[in-house]
Amino acid sequence: MQEYNIGFIGSGKMAGAIIKGLIKSGFAKPANLIATQAETEGVEEKSRDLGIKIILDNKPLVESSDIIFIATKPNQVEDVLKEISPLITPEKLVVSIAAGVTTGFIESNLPEGTRVIRVMPNTPALVGEGMSGICGGKSAKVEDLEYIQKMLSTIGRCIIVEESQIDIVTAISGSGPAFFYKVINDIARAGEKLGLDYEKSLLLSIQTAIGSAKMALNRTISMEELISNVATKGGCTRVGVDCMEEENSERMFYDVIKSTAEKAHALGK
Repeated sequence: MQEYNIGFIGSGKMAGAIIKGLIKSGFAKPANLIATQAETEGVEEKSRDLGIKIILDNKPLVESSDIIFIATKPNQVEDVLKEISPLITPEKLVVSIAAGVTTGFIESNLPEGTRVIRVMPNTPALVGEGMSGICGGKSAKVEDLEYIQKMLSTIGRCIIVEESQIDIVTAISGSGPAFFYKVINDIARAGEKLGLDYEKSLLLSIQTAIGSAKMALNRTISMEELISNVATKGGCTRVGVDCMEEENSERMFYDVIKSTAEKAHALGK
């Protein structure tokens, strides 16, 4: 596979998770990766942490990179695009991980015909279990999407979606880790309140989540059947599932995902 120089404008948590994942998986060599950060303080520490060169100026990064990741906060994207626009050539691919920022907005601030891909990744990329959704702008090529999909698949899994669906991806997988952490912790706290040591309760909750997720991922039956296989009629699990249904957990999570998707959409405006 051809080696590309990949630059990250922004080196925060999400960019750092992708960078570390790419290096750990062997998809990219540290020498082919570079990132910028806005603050002068902590550059050396960040460089050591990520294992790549960190600089303060976006322009040399763009000039030396084949693929440029926009990894800033959404409200900083426009200024960054205006700064780098004169340096974007047809050979360069621009990839944005800024929540809510559309490919159309990015394209309107870059030279006509610039190839743009929008990505919504998540932080479990740091442990090789990331989940990303990607979509292409009007000038993005099929091979561009395939390459970025392959790149992100080395640090987890990646799906291609329509741009109209990307805010839903943001809500489910981008923000999703926090929701799952809360569910895991809430279950652990319930065990603690009932008399079990918190750390033991937390381990039970975490490992059960891991095992259940793996069974769901590798299922050959429906999710409803998986539930029924554990929640047999008249059993203790059935009582718990009935309680969840009475509390309308499905409605609660619908509200969680809907409100998060709406916020993601609003961030780009």
